[in-house]
Amino acid sequence: MTSHASRDSRNLPDRAAWEGAVAAGLARLTAVCAPGTRGWCAGAACILEASAPKPGNVHPGAAFPDLAHEELVAAAVAIAPLMDRADAVPLGRTILAAVEASRRVTRSNANLGIVLAMAPLAAADQPARVLAPLSRLAPADAADVWRAIAVARPGGMGTSDRHDLGSPPPADLLAAMRAAAHRDQIARLWATGYTDLFAGLVADLGAEVAAGHRLDDAIVRSHLRQLAREPDTLIARRHGADVAADVSRRAAAVLAAGPDWRPAAAAFDCSLRAPRRVNPGTTADLVAAALYILLREERIRIE
Repeated sequence: MTSHASRDSRNLPDRAAWEGAVAAGLARLTAVCAPGTRGWCAGAACILEASAPKPGNVHPGAAFPDLAHEELVAAAVAIAPLMDRADAVPLGRTILAAVEASRRVTRSNANLGIVLAMAPLAAADQPARVLAPLSRLAPADAADVWRAIAVARPGGMGTSDRHDLGSPPPADLLAAMRAAAHRDQIARLWATGYTDLFAGLVADLGAEVAAGHRLDDAIVRSHLRQLAREPDTLIARRHGADVAADVSRRAAAVLAAGPDWRPAAAAFDCSLRAPRRVNPGTTADLVAAALYILLREERIRIE
């Protein structure tokens, strides 16, 4: 596996590389979940998100020292069977099992945010009914989620006066998510019933595809739109609110470049990798959740 330092991140993957990465990942996925099932949609959403060259994130043309595209695909395949059964298993148990499965095939936390964002959607009979599994949460779900976070060992979580991750799990997981909503976009999904995701990224992706953009471009452009609309909370926790706001302004500038948006995106990608890594990782997690919704509702198809 190659570290991002040995690659020129301006050389973003071309369409053939994107198609090859997606095809290889889906071939592995189809061996564990039938196409169209909730598990397959979950795995496919992760593979699509990981394979699109979103600025500042891992993709086939760029790795982090402790995480490569191949590991993201392995994690996607690992969680798919668990997401396939999410409607029949307590939500916290699904999240813990998915994180444990992912950690067995990766060197570092690959997808905690994705699992937390996607599991309630997979547990619902339809994504739009995500409030149903969130209304059934019990103290055992909180304990499992706290354990999942400990297993994942994510960086940049910060501390809190209420419901801190170093403290015992809360009795009310949804209350804990509401308390964290101001500093974590995934917690905000749970706290608000995913309304912003449907109105934002789901609509963005649908509009980009309807406008004729190929799917990899639609994913990158939607990622930029979300980043321009709302500062990434992972960046804010790791680097501060000013850096997060500046990254959002620069994402908006890429979209404002019009026909030249691709070279502008490549330059933006470079700036997020050196001299220090500034990773809009929570925005990428939201993209994966939005892709799951569109795949599950058959609003986008992968040929």
